Amino acid sequence: MTTLVGKKAPVFRATAVKGSEIIQDFSLEQYLGKKYVVFFFYPMDFTFVCPTELHAFQEKKAEFEKRDVAVVGCSVDSEFSHFQWLQMDKKFGGIKGVEYPIVADFSKTISENYGVLASEFGYDDEGNAVSEGAPVSYRGLFLIDKEGVVRHITINDLPLGRNVDEALRMVDALRHFEQYGEVCPANWSEGKDAMKATNEGVAGYLSNH
Repeated sequence: MTTLVGKKAPVFRATAVKGSEIIQDFSLEQYLGKKYVVFFFYPMDFTFVCPTELHAFQEKKAEFEKRDVAVVGCSVDSEFSHFQWLQMDKKFGGIKGVEYPIVADFSKTISENYGVLASEFGYDDEGNAVSEGAPVSYRGLFLIDKEGVVRHITINDLPLGRNVDEALRMVDALRHFEQYGEVCPANWSEGKDAMKATNEGVAGYLSNH
């Protein structure tokens, strides 16, 4: 399995829904040179864990915006499903009040290109892999820099909700590295000391051994 880290994020054009607005020909290319992007996938509309995640991203929307980050969601549902879910109140399991775009990947090609399409596979009589059931997206998250390069990925299995604060921490780490040239050690968070990446320590060790 290959990774997208360090590579350009796959380009797509699709329909998205933002609040009560349906956006045709939506693309992440609109953010190039302007914003970082947190592009996250979730399995399906009208489910259980998914609305908790979408509301959690909404609750931190101002924090992402302070950091020049556009938050964009995506699932394999249609734009019509997204629209209906966005009109449903939170107390009934809806996501009314979510303000960032949600992409409709009804063809499942975006999920496939980002490597997050979950499916059970069997084999036909000729030995070809055949999807069984209706594939949905794993809980994938991609941090994309302003040049359109993927810098961080997490992919959770379907039952495991993600930590939105961790996504913010990774944004902070990337911005710190870009601004100061310092690398961020384990458990680093904004305000803590980072590290200068040099070859001096390695050179000194090798000269003494």
